[in-house]
Amino acid sequence: MAGKNSPPENTKRRFCKLEKRNGIKTKRKTVKKMKWYKTIDFYISKKFLGTFFYAIGLILSIAIVFDISENLDEFLSKEIPIKDIVFDYYMNFIPYFANLFSPLFTFIAVIYFTSKMTYNTEIIAILSNGVSYSRLMRPYLVSALVIALFSFMLGNYVIPPANKTMNNFRHNYIRSKSVGVERNIHRQIEPGTYIYMQSFNANNVGMRFTLERFEDSELKEKLTATNIRWDEKTEKWIINSYWKRNIFEDHETFEKGYVMDTTLNMVPGDFQRLSNEMETFTTPALLKEIKLMKMRGVNTIEWEIEKHKRIANPFAAFILTLIGAGLASRKVKGGLGLHIGLGLLLAFSYILFMQISTVFAVSGTVPIMFAIWLPNLIYAVLALLVYRWAAR
Repeated sequence: MAGKNSPPENTKRRFCKLEKRNGIKTKRKTVKKMKWYKTIDFYISKKFLGTFFYAIGLILSIAIVFDISENLDEFLSKEIPIKDIVFDYYMNFIPYFANLFSPLFTFIAVIYFTSKMTYNTEIIAILSNGVSYSRLMRPYLVSALVIALFSFMLGNYVIPPANKTMNNFRHNYIRSKSVGVERNIHRQIEPGTYIYMQSFNANNVGMRFTLERFEDSELKEKLTATNIRWDEKTEKWIINSYWKRNIFEDHETFEKGYVMDTTLNMVPGDFQRLSNEMETFTTPALLKEIKLMKMRGVNTIEWEIEKHKRIANPFAAFILTLIGAGLASRKVKGGLGLHIGLGLLLAFSYILFMQISTVFAVSGTVPIMFAIWLPNLIYAVLALLVYRWAAR
């Protein structure tokens, strides 16, 4: 039984309904405030990533067609199995070229879909509803992050083993390995042991060989030979026409001979570097190889360039996204054609600048790290200027 002063049953029901309605409204408002990535963000990201992957897929299809037409005679004349062509060559061909064209098509994708949004007054509609330009850039940067991670994983972990498989296919079926002849080789093969060779050729023969052993910075042994040859059967080094000097505290001994086989902490592969071999190493293996090469006194410039490129290249996604979005988000005379033309000019100038800076790094004119990162630094400043211009 209800008390005398209790409100009528109808009033209670109305009050409960009102409470529920208010609660639902409050909850909706809270969710709305907490929603960091909204429908419009998903809309822009979908357009960005969709255009990017569509463009990459299109250019890869064209590249594969051209490559097949170029190598078709080789495939047919050497009767290469279709399975090897598809899985050993083209399945590893795809990630390499996808990563190679990634910066260019990031820029083209941004320019293309943003320009279409601008001329359909979608950008104006978004900004006129109180969305700031910096907030508008959120889905662009998130999408650029997805592309940068995609490029980083490909360049550091997926492409190196793919390059190794693809190179082996080429060497086995299309062309033989190109092994360079090293000259004036100075190496430390182990702590305190140094070797010198005037040259080392593809037949595993080193000319004018010298070996020196040191203890506490004092020379203890020196061996000089006309040549040194690797014996594949015994897996030992054959030293020919040698002259050996042993140095003790109070006297020296000399030894002369014609042939001597010995084991040394080195193999022919240490002196036979294939062209672009560094591209077949994953980043952890690349770092270990650079450390080992430095210990042996080997020139590591090309390897250092490869290391810095793998880190610097993914940042191009952010830089080119900001430039492309800033240029295409404002209406100008010339429309979509002008946006794409200007975009291609900037993208190609960026790629050209990267190649030029790499040449300076190889020649030793400027430090490697500075040369590789300089294009990113300059175009990052340009991206900031474009961003501030577009935000006004």
